[in-house]
Amino acid sequence: MAKKNKILITGAFGFIGSHLTEFLIEKGFEVIVFDRYNSNSDYGWLNNSKYINDIEFILGDIRDYDSVCKVVKNCKSCFHLAALIGIPYSYISPLAYLKTNIEGSYNILEAAKNYEIEQVIITSTSETYGSAKYVPIDENHPLVGQSPYSASKIGADQLALSYFKSFKTPVKIIRPFNVYGPRQSSRAIIPTIITQIINNFKKVQLGNINTKRDFTYVTDTCSAYLEVFKSSKLIGEIVNVGTKKQISINELFTLIKNKLNSSVDLEQVDFRKRNQNSEVNNLLCDNSKLINLTTWKQEYDFSEGIDLTIDWVQKNIDTFKPDIYHV
Repeated sequence: MAKKNKILITGAFGFIGSHLTEFLIEKGFEVIVFDRYNSNSDYGWLNNSKYINDIEFILGDIRDYDSVCKVVKNCKSCFHLAALIGIPYSYISPLAYLKTNIEGSYNILEAAKNYEIEQVIITSTSETYGSAKYVPIDENHPLVGQSPYSASKIGADQLALSYFKSFKTPVKIIRPFNVYGPRQSSRAIIPTIITQIINNFKKVQLGNINTKRDFTYVTDTCSAYLEVFKSSKLIGEIVNVGTKKQISINELFTLIKNKLNSSVDLEQVDFRKRNQNSEVNNLLCDNSKLINLTTWKQEYDFSEGIDLTIDWVQKNIDTFKPDIYHV
């Protein structure tokens, strides 16, 4: 029987996954989405998608090989985004990250090998690089697990590369730097600044404001996924996705404050700071590989992306719960 010409997206109910699902449908792909089973058939950010009738939904558990197998065998290719991503919680429950991020990736890779999937795109993270030894950071930069989260993603990446080298599984690893935009959790730095200001907190409470990050708007990240997918030159390769520009958290706070016409002050608080040895101080993407081996181009500059994110948060502020530390 011919394999269905469908793309599988794991972790599709979340921030990037939901945007990627809609982006690929707009590009004409048939999409199956796979995310965690729940008794309410809650589809996360896809609940109200205008494409809901065009999506095939499968609920299961990325940690369960049987449920992964059932969905992979009906697909041509896979975009694997399912993961635990919150760095602070990885300090509390490292094992949960190992099971979801490494074992979950194993299940996808093993099923892809057994059912001869045409390609598997594994989602990595710039956190795997740790604090920069040099900038901009290219794909040859050393990997340093400075948090259980980053260590679990390093493990998943290395497992994926081993499947390519051992079994010729057609793996590609996409390594986004900091992605931002509508639907992102308020625990992320840009939404937390916006929501604190909109909710009229007396002071915006942040952790380390001297760290620097390279931010990419979510739609540009989705287009990078598609470009990596289309490139035959990237099988067995890791490719960074970023803008080759960075901003400090302090500068970011000032930018957002000015856009919201706010005079609020900034307060650094310990509960928002990482352990000093775990903090990643500087992330700046060398995106040369992506630029040279695909036709990807950044469409949204940072200021425009921040405007779009602010607008979305303002319209959806009721979906964000105020931080208990500010009550």
